[in-house]
Amino acid sequence: MPSKPLFYLAILSFFSSIHACQPARSSARKAELKPGIWRAVLQSPGGELPFGLEIIPNTDTQTYTVFALNGKEKLRLDTAIVKQDSVHIPMALFDSEIVAHINNSTLTGRYIKRGINTRTELNFRAEYGKTYRFAKELPLPKVDVSGKWAVTFLGKEGKDTTQAVGIFDQKGNDLTGTFLTTTGDYRYLAGSVQGDSLALSCFDGTHVYLFKARLDGTKKRLVQGEFWSGKSGYETWTGIKNDKAALADANTLTYLKAGYDRIDFTFPNADGKLISLTDNAYKGKVVIVQVLGSWCPNCMDETNFLSPWYQKNKHRGVEIIGLAYEKNPDFSVSAPKLKRMIDRFNIDYQILLAGTNDKSKASETLPMLNRVLAFPTTIILDKTGQVRRIHTGFSGPGTGIYYTQFTEEFDNLINQLLKE
Repeated sequence: MPSKPLFYLAILSFFSSIHACQPARSSARKAELKPGIWRAVLQSPGGELPFGLEIIPNTDTQTYTVFALNGKEKLRLDTAIVKQDSVHIPMALFDSEIVAHINNSTLTGRYIKRGINTRTELNFRAEYGKTYRFAKELPLPKVDVSGKWAVTFLGKEGKDTTQAVGIFDQKGNDLTGTFLTTTGDYRYLAGSVQGDSLALSCFDGTHVYLFKARLDGTKKRLVQGEFWSGKSGYETWTGIKNDKAALADANTLTYLKAGYDRIDFTFPNADGKLISLTDNAYKGKVVIVQVLGSWCPNCMDETNFLSPWYQKNKHRGVEIIGLAYEKNPDFSVSAPKLKRMIDRFNIDYQILLAGTNDKSKASETLPMLNRVLAFPTTIILDKTGQVRRIHTGFSGPGTGIYYTQFTEEFDNLINQLLKE
């Protein structure tokens, strides 16, 4: 019989070996992600950039549906997954994602956006069950900024002046709105008015926007305005209250050069098949040419309008062709992005890879135009192939009445051309 010390050591060694053979449960166990509303914040150079997240578990119990919340907008992001102790929320169309550690009611991590030769990261944090935007308790507003504003954005070192129209709707402290420009709108912005100052933010996977400004004593001028975009974008801005503020006519900015009355092109679709405007599928039909990019949120807003519209109207003798100008010139990289966009928006018309999103190079692919000024741009052809309208930019649903006006004018023109 062994001595007692040796006996105890043998027993200890036996149980230790059993424990070693068992899997490490704590390291393999997946963290639980609480379903519901989260208050998310990105740490931008201008301070906290807040937005909402809604997280819903899918029936497979392995993945999650995630929405970004900006005012009235509830924007679906790509399917999220949990890997061990972290949640991964991809936004593949924009080459971006959120990766965050799950700690009960808190998420902490990074927002990552990748470019061809760039990588942007911002610190990310989210807290479960909180629904306020900028602050839980706000001082009463001293001003009401509801209405239209003639706005001027000024780039770094006083360069790149941009004229815009600000549209704001204030209810107590709560503020929503957007900015209209000749190349598109700033989509859904949400925030608050605190005392004599306003703050607005937006996150949609690629737009990472934070606006701040103060209303001066006359209550008709917005001053000390600052605008941060992503990690490095910065502009100053001012605004003057003006109910008649307006932009140049979007139907006059892009036009055919002298001597042209139609356009022509041949580009490959995402499967590599060459498609031409002269193909039989488009002869004798009203044709809408959509100049876009899968990376462009305003283009996604337009596609979200055009895709169901086409489903309802294609039997009437109308066609749509999308010309996509992507960030990467490599077909093997850009074609899958087009396929993801087609699947995401249930697009039933051709999307062609026409070039890169450099506007000067894009202009070279359509030499009959004075230039490609904006993504999106919409070119409408009659049944004979003549260009009847070119609309620069797009006023999305975040612009309210401007979106309604565009869709009504669009329908009226198509109806007119179909009758001819």
